Order: sequence, then structure tokens, then C-alpha cells
Amino acid sequence: ILLDKDGKRKHTRPTFSGQQIFALEKTFEQTKYLAGPERARLAYSLGMTESQVKVWFQNRRTKWRKKHAAEMATAKKKQDSETERLKGASENEEEDDDYNKPLDPNSDDEKITQLLKKHKPGSGGLLLHPPEGEASV
Repeated sequence: ILLDKDGKRKHTRPTFSGQQIFALEKTFEQTKYLAGPERARLAYSLGMTESQVKVWFQNRRTKWRKKHAAEMATAKKKQDSETERLKGASENEEEDDDYNKPLDPNSDDEKITQLLKKHKPGSGGLLLHPPEGEASV
């Protein structure tokens, strides 16, 4: 027992054995809260006080909540960036609506030229005239 400068008992932090921590963690995986009788049984079987088990579970729940909140925040960021990516892709598709529609045979050459300029050759776009020296397919 340690005493402080006034001669009062000083509380020390308990050190738990690996076996005790293992049993506490296994129990925590199954249930995040222990009722009185369960806590008493676990404390007795591990050679701990009920108060030690109670505080250990309180601290472990706090740690679990923090970790869970961080995981949720990471998942939300990932989902938001994916939503933004898909939103950007759908905006590009909307721009391509004119390009993907069948051409009106009465369209003027200017409209066709603008549509083709928007899309580079080789990306599925059509060429009106093959480059110099190449035969049309």
C-alpha cells in the first residue's frame, strides 16, 4: 500500500495478467455490458474485484466507441468520394447525350463537326474524313 505526502492511501493502477485480459476481451466480444451476477461471476473466476471488472468494461466500451466512430467516418468519406465520382461520371454522360443520339440526316455539317470535336478520335468517335494518306475503312 502506497501513501501520499499526507499519509493517505494512494490508489495504484491494477496490472492485469494476460490471461485476465484475454478472458475480459473474449467476454467483451460476446456482450458489451455485464449485469451484476455476470460481473460477479467473471470477477470471481479471474481473481478480480467487481469494481475492477466494471471499470475495465467501461474503459473498453469507450475505446470500442472511438474506434467504431473512426471506422464510420472513414467509411462515410469513402462513400462520399464514390458518390462524387459517380456524380461526375453521370454529368459527363449527360454531356454525351447529343453525341450518343442518332444523327438527324438533315443536320448541318457545323453541328456534326462540333460533336466530333468534343470527342477525340480513338475514343469511339467517328471521323468524317480519314487523315491524309490513310484509306477509309
